[in-house]
Amino acid sequence: MIQINNKSFDVFIQESEIASKILEISATINAEYKDKELIFIAILNGAFMFASDVMKNITIPCEISFVKVSSYQGMSTSGRVDELIGLTTAIENKHVIILEDIVDTGITIDKIRTLLSIENPASLKVCTLLFKPTAFNGKHLPELVGFSIPNNFVVGYGLDYDEKGRNLKEIYQIIDTNN
Repeated sequence: MIQINNKSFDVFIQESEIASKILEISATINAEYKDKELIFIAILNGAFMFASDVMKNITIPCEISFVKVSSYQGMSTSGRVDELIGLTTAIENKHVIILEDIVDTGITIDKIRTLLSIENPASLKVCTLLFKPTAFNGKHLPELVGFSIPNNFVVGYGLDYDEKGRNLKEIYQIIDTNN
């Protein structure tokens, strides 16, 4: 168990499980995009660890770029998406995979998909480490999912609670919601 600010968390997904799932996801991408011009778009801040580990296991030629959006305040979504840092890489006629740490409501991913579609990519898919199907009310389901999880607050492996906990190697689930 760990403490972040005034909340308690317990290990939910271990480091070895994350590593195994990333190998599986990377193998799928390597096979599917073998002869295609591929660019990854990683969503900051949360997806930095996931993006790094996926990239270490991609064996085909590719590029990576980053965008930063914000839709969270504390432990809940703010209900809106603010683009903070835009895309600086041309994606027209390229196959694009959006790398996201977590898809819950789908608000952020829907906004990013809309913004990227304007740039006319050859294809556009979302690859997320975590997906909360019961929280999702977006328009497009993620195509590549590491783990489907319940609608509980999680932290670690890039995910944060008020900017803390991103550095944890495992993913932790909140166990104390009354403080």
